[in-house]
Formats: sequence, structure tokens, C-alpha cells
Amino acid sequence: MDDLAPKLAAKAANRQSAGEILASIRDGGTTAVAAVEAALSGIAGWSELNATAHLNADAALAAARRVDAGEITGPLAGLPIVVKDNIQVAGLPAAAGTPGLQDAIAGADAPVLAKLVEAGAIVVATANMHELAFGISGYNPTYRTGSEMGVRNPFDLTRFAAGSSSGTGALVGSGAVAAGLGTDTGGSVRLPAAINGISGLRPTLGRYPAEGLVPISRTRDTAGALAASVADIELIDRVITGAAEIQPAALKGLKLGLGAEFLAGLDEDVQAVWNGVIARLEAEGVEFVTLDVAEIFALNHAVSFPVCFGEAGDHLRDYLAAHVPGKTIEDVVAAMVSPDVRATYESFILPGMMPTPDGGLTETAPIYRHAIEVARPALIEAYRKLFAESGVAAVIFPTTPQVAAKQAPEASAPEVFGAYIRNADPSSNAGIPGLSVAAGLGPVTGLPVGIELDGPEGSDRDLLAIGMAIESLLGRTALPVSA
Repeated sequence: MDDLAPKLAAKAANRQSAGEILASIRDGGTTAVAAVEAALSGIAGWSELNATAHLNADAALAAARRVDAGEITGPLAGLPIVVKDNIQVAGLPAAAGTPGLQDAIAGADAPVLAKLVEAGAIVVATANMHELAFGISGYNPTYRTGSEMGVRNPFDLTRFAAGSSSGTGALVGSGAVAAGLGTDTGGSVRLPAAINGISGLRPTLGRYPAEGLVPISRTRDTAGALAASVADIELIDRVITGAAEIQPAALKGLKLGLGAEFLAGLDEDVQAVWNGVIARLEAEGVEFVTLDVAEIFALNHAVSFPVCFGEAGDHLRDYLAAHVPGKTIEDVVAAMVSPDVRATYESFILPGMMPTPDGGLTETAPIYRHAIEVARPALIEAYRKLFAESGVAAVIFPTTPQVAAKQAPEASAPEVFGAYIRNADPSSNAGIPGLSVAAGLGPVTGLPVGIELDGPEGSDRDLLAIGMAIESLLGRTALPVSA
């Protein structure tokens, strides 16, 4: 680690943000074609990440030539991006990382992506992911470039990139591209952002168009952005929503909330980085307010799995009927290759059952109804009350309690899943926004650590302003050293 740290620090300046790439294209320092070629070269150079689903090289280069000819303009003109494999990209499979959907060629871009493409962004590839987005390890045999399976972490190829937006996180984290789209059901944008040393936003539910996404749960699913910097995410969010440009927030006098449940059981690296972040924010005049979040965690437990298990079957059936006619959910499940995902669908989702703590099974329907009609409204109200009574602009905590785990089949175990989603999951179920900001590298492993800001419903732009200020204070995480 002592030898690696100076190398990482020396490469920090080489992590190009989306804003920097766009400025260079506008100023004539580079061309859109050169930017796309660099992204394609970067993706090829990081092939050991197993992060790519489908390349889009010919179409991307054609679009880049149109940008350089002045035929395509906009605030993102010439920016290469990657898109998670469960988001429709015109002309490519919207395959969700599963063999049974490899022939599901999208006829048009998903509306959320269309906003970016209309602004000039160029899709260079779709990105690998946990199969059907039903996990956080990215251990998926569907796509691989060598003997090793699963999406790999650019800071340590023996570790995972988290998920389920694993490939987008790994490719942005590696520096191959500066930005991309993922989806987030219970942390699937924010976890890869934290684990790969970049930033990621889960917007307020419903803020981004949801059509054209292969679903788990419409109650929980949303597209989200991952990027080299918070300022990049601010730009992407602005393009998608039409919001006005914002500036970094003032840190002096800013109130942020701390909850004990978010801070329990941190590993040595996360604890060290977290302590440093808190000390630096305090020195800048941030005021921390201790919050009681026990009720939020208890309510979240009653919402999380019941909603996913209660909606995954019906919502995938609806999607297939609309976009992949002639293919059934049974067809998709029969072709699954990830043991954890296949077992979940065969044992629980298709038969409409849920596991019980004693190892038995119980019918999903009544538990789902309670989650939707009672527990989730109570969770939403608990968050509203927390923000209203405490006066905090956001709750702050480590995005994941641990740095990246070893990539292996064991990384898909339920206990690993539960440990990594613990902090990101409650806000997902309440539909409020969450922003993960790169916070630095752990002193023991040299692996990235992220911090998350969760804010009230609709406070996305305020979170981004705070995130930009914190990123300015902490600096962007250095690029990993390629093998």
C-alpha cells in the first residue's frame, strides 16, 4: 500500500470529468471522434473488468462524426457514455444481463437516455450488471472476457465492483469513460459509485422517466447517473430534468444528520475515511445533528423485500408483454445462469412465496399488501417528520459499511447482500434522493470509500449542491493504476 499510494495520487489529475471532456471538444482541444475512440480504447484496455455487455462502436463513431460536422449539438455533444444493460438503447439488446433477453433488441432509446442523446451524448457500450439487477455482487456468467466471471473492481481485480450497476461503475471508476447511466432499486447506483471511487445519484422516485427499463419493482426502480464528479452528475441531471444550473452550497452553518444505525459495524478503511470526512466538514463549519433513525430501519425491514418479491414477477411480465412479445417470464427464468438469481425466481417470485426466518415459506401477497398499504406510507412519513423536526438538509453516512468484497460466487450470498445495501436501502423504499460522493481511499487496502447524502423528497438539486461543495473539499478520488 505504501508503494501504491503515490502512484494513485500522481494519477489523480488524469481522471477526466465529463465537463472537462466537453470543454475540450468545444474549445477545439480534441474532437468528438477522438473522445469516442479514447473511450473505446479505454474499454478495450480494461477488458479484464468484465464490465462490457455490448459495444456500440460503429454507431458511436458515426454520431461523433456528426458532432464534429456540427450536425449534432447540445450541452453533451460528443460525450461518450455507457448505459446499463437493462436500459433500452436503440439497436442494442436490452438484455438485463440475462441470456433469455439477448434477442430483445430495442427499437428506441429509453426516454431517460433519449434526453441525453438529444443533448449530444454518445453511447459507446452497454454495461454488464448483476443478472436482472437482482443482486449487488455483479457475479454474472452471462458476459465474460476471460476465465474469471463477474464484474471486477478497477482498483483491485480480485474484488467486486458492487452492483447491480456493476459495469457502469467499473468503467467510470477505471477512467475508460467519464459518465454513464445505471438503475437503482435498493442502492444499485450508489453502491457501485462508492466502491469504484466515483459519484452516483439515485433521484427522487418519478423524477426521471421510468419507461424502457427492465424492471424489478416500479415502486422502487429508477434510473440514475454515475460520473467522475458530482458536477458531471449535476449536468446530467440538469439535461434530464430541465432544471437550472446550480453552484456548490456553502458548508458553513450547513446542518447534516447522523444516525447510529448507519454507522454501526464499519470496517477499518471505511471508519478511517469517515472519521476524516467528519473532521474536515466540522472544520468547515458544518453542524452535525444526532438523529434517532431506529424507526426508519424497522419500517424499512417491513418494506424492502416484500415489495421486491411482490412486484418482480408481475412487473417483468408486463414489460415482456409490452416490449418482448412472445417471450414469457418462464422463458427468461429457464435461461438464467446466475444461481442466486435463478433460485430467487424459481423458489420465491414465480410461486408467489417469501422465505421466513425459520427457513420456511409464506405467501407473498398479504405481506406485500401490508408493505404497500401500511409500512411504506409510514416509512415515507417517518422521513418527512425527521427532516421537518431536525432541520437537517440531509442525512450523511458511509454509502457502504465495507470496502469492496472479493469477487466470487460467495459475494452473492444473502448476508453479503444485506451488509452492503444496509445504508442505501431505506431511502430507496421511501423514494427520496440519495447521492454518493467519493470520499477517498482506505488506508489499509487502498480501496475507495463513498459517503452518502439522503435528502427530503424533491431535494435532488440541493443534495447536488452540497455534494459539489464536499467534493471540492475532499477532491476527486485518484484513478486506479492499470495492470
